[in-house]
Amino acid sequence: MTRPNQSLLNPAFVACAVILALFAATKTVVIHALGVHLTKLPIPLKKPLEQLDAKKLEPYIVQKRVRIENQDQVESLGTEEYLNWILEDPQAQSDSPTKCLSLFITYYTGNPDMVPHVPDECYVGSGNTKLRADTLSTEIAWPGQEKPVPISMQSVLFRHQEKNSLTPETQFSVQYCFKANGEFCGSRTETRAVLGSNFFVKYSYFAKIEWKFYGGNDYTGPIYPNQEQVMLASQKLLAIVLPVLEEDHWPDWDKAKRGEIIEP
Repeated sequence: MTRPNQSLLNPAFVACAVILALFAATKTVVIHALGVHLTKLPIPLKKPLEQLDAKKLEPYIVQKRVRIENQDQVESLGTEEYLNWILEDPQAQSDSPTKCLSLFITYYTGNPDMVPHVPDECYVGSGNTKLRADTLSTEIAWPGQEKPVPISMQSVLFRHQEKNSLTPETQFSVQYCFKANGEFCGSRTETRAVLGSNFFVKYSYFAKIEWKFYGGNDYTGPIYPNQEQVMLASQKLLAIVLPVLEEDHWPDWDKAKRGEIIEP
């Protein structure tokens, strides 16, 4: 029978203990020597999202600027850096299902949760039924770029039926995409992959751009576009919104990689 003290003096056990101790003592030194940054620092926006210049969104007109009053909802959102606007497209026909849209942009930086909030889950939590999700791809002309910039996005179709109501059910879609550490991403999985592979830069961030088109009035009720209409309207919207965010708000990732960002 082996006594407890004898097992602790076993050469194999002693060797493993020594190796683990050496690894624990040198791990931090090795990580720093390799230039790996496990803890990320926040990058401040160039300018808060709420200060976005509405004139740069023309032809869209800002009809309403929404702020979340419930602090619990803000805490659940995970950031106080967001923009939630209702826009109208005066170039669209009065009966167009893409006449109006909600635009919701959020920004996370430092060591954010790995992309917790997406419409697929949030809208279901609000009583809607998710029917399907499609990945849509487009290209937008970008000022100063010789070639169009490819953009991938999620378009999630929901069904809504009022409880205890005789009104017919409605179907609507919500679109979203991300910008993470200088890269456009078309899904939460892709965004997580970009964030997770960011070993050698001490900063990290991601932003989510979410939008929903609709039309109608008080007499007809809301009307929603089909996928073809969503695609055309999204191309127009993103070609205007994304360059403004890049130029005026999102941080310069090239500077971040060089470590030139001023810490907040």
